[in-house]
Amino acid sequence: MAHTAMSGTGTTAGDDPLQTAVWRLRSRACWADAAALLQPRTAAPALQRASLLVERCLYTEQGWAEAEDALRTAEALAQSDDERGAAACERGQLAYAATLLNVRDRADEARAALGRAAALLAPGAPGRALLDFRRGLLAENLAHSPQSARAAYRRAHAGATAQDDPLLLSCTWRHLAGLALREGELAEARHGFAESLRIREELGYLVGTAPALASLADAEVEPEASRLRAEAGRLFRLLGGVPTWLAGQLAPPAATA
Repeated sequence: MAHTAMSGTGTTAGDDPLQTAVWRLRSRACWADAAALLQPRTAAPALQRASLLVERCLYTEQGWAEAEDALRTAEALAQSDDERGAAACERGQLAYAATLLNVRDRADEARAALGRAAALLAPGAPGRALLDFRRGLLAENLAHSPQSARAAYRRAHAGATAQDDPLLLSCTWRHLAGLALREGELAEARHGFAESLRIREELGYLVGTAPALASLADAEVEPEASRLRAEAGRLFRLLGGVPTWLAGQLAPPAATA
């Protein structure tokens, strides 16, 4: 996701050194350390700090209170429609994560917050593509509407391409591929999962590489599927069992009698 507090997002040479440090910590599942580098004196760093702590909740199922505090700070500092829209988008994501991970049912709050973000963010605003992606997550996983999810993911995919946001593009590739896999479109699924994995490896996004490997494994045949799953398991253990929700996907299949 793009933030305008400093130049770049830390993923390429020439980016602001602070953003590079934040990215390296984030990509290695050190969200709290990354957030600690940001001083939330204005809206942009406050929003980035909140987004890091919200992401930690989704990957670790911990840190909910810290994310709420950071989000309230970002909401208080937001002044423009883009800033208020970005804060609403993060609130929607936090409520979505709490619902998805069975911490607390906040589905109505998630829908309301993302709807508020949609009203605030203009079609070409920097945060619009991320909002579209998150609306897709809501449609797929809470509303169980794959058709609506696909439309939202495609809008996000186009936006991420136009804005040159490779990390978001890796997410849209992966989720579009997941929908294709559910419909039995194996070639399309393999292509999307492979693109997602390629981008994450190029970015050095370690915490997102294990899920990408596991997803590609689901679309592959043996022995490639087992190789990919084993590599995902190695990374998962290296990062201390993060993301937590990947554990079940990497568990060996039960022996048959």
